[in-house]
Amino acid sequence: MNTSTGELEMETQTTMYYDGQVDAAPCSNDVKQFASHFVPPLYSLVLIFGLVGNVLVVLILIKHKKLRSMTDIYLLNLAISDLLFIFSLPFWAYYAAHEWDFGNAMCKILSGVYFAGFYGGMFFIILLTIDRYLAIVHAVFALKARTVTYGILTSVVVWGLAILASLPGFLFHSVQKEGPHWTCSSHYPSNYEKEWRQFLILKMSILGLVIPFVIMIFCYIEIIKILLRRRNEKKHKAVRLIFIVMIVYFIFWTPYNIVVLMYTFQDSFSLNNCESSSQVELAIHVTEAIAMFHCCINPVIYAFAGEKFRKYLYTFFQKDIAIYLCKHCPALHGDKLERFSSTYTPSTAEHDISIGL
Repeated sequence: MNTSTGELEMETQTTMYYDGQVDAAPCSNDVKQFASHFVPPLYSLVLIFGLVGNVLVVLILIKHKKLRSMTDIYLLNLAISDLLFIFSLPFWAYYAAHEWDFGNAMCKILSGVYFAGFYGGMFFIILLTIDRYLAIVHAVFALKARTVTYGILTSVVVWGLAILASLPGFLFHSVQKEGPHWTCSSHYPSNYEKEWRQFLILKMSILGLVIPFVIMIFCYIEIIKILLRRRNEKKHKAVRLIFIVMIVYFIFWTPYNIVVLMYTFQDSFSLNNCESSSQVELAIHVTEAIAMFHCCINPVIYAFAGEKFRKYLYTFFQKDIAIYLCKHCPALHGDKLERFSSTYTPSTAEHDISIGL
């Protein structure tokens, strides 16, 4: 059995055992069995909830919010990055329980898409944090800088960086016959295999954890200073949602990054024996399971912490879903919807401080 190659750059490490690249690991059989039974149903749940939630976010932002602000642009791209991440999950779920049956091109494309979704999501959380920082700490400058045009331009740049960061997943992943099974795993130049592995894991940790953490700490320290001085309730609400999104990201991804670093640098942590390696491999699966659910969480955060999002969601189901399902009884909904629309009309004033959802 093979494991999922959905595990970011560190997947290159775990497949050393699961894909037969290292023969002297008989104690990893239990982990392989665990992965083959645990990964497919987990990924299926993430696929269902993540797909529904993020598609709703995209529809609401486009259809009801009309992408009127920089924040809306970033939230849309965050949802798209989660959808990219989710798109590859069915393939990795199948691979975990069977073998790679989708060809070399799909192996490369899906690996690249997976990594692009991961890096894109992190980068757009950083942009959302900077967006809050500008809106509150540099409010006058923000009036000129926080426009839809600049939002689109910075989003294009960020996607370029995310694609660049995901290139190793595309370049080094390939299909190979490992024993009786076909695998989709990473294959580095043999002369520098260890160095490549360590470099890419460090890159993932630095880009996905260290740099975002430093930026967010700086931004929120400055934001809190302003909020403590001004005691503006509207600004408190404007920060709350993005702050929750940031905290949740670190709660879900930090354990995974730590375990992957431990696995990659086993010698430094005295984990280079069979039993310890198997325990860390198991920890990778468990922490990855926690991290996977992150792409389902943002829509839930919007629903509970974003008052405007709840109102737009209500409008969406009333005006679009309910009427579509009951085409012959629009009169049941028309008056109610008309009253709702008249009492809740988004204004361009939201651009100044609203968090968009």
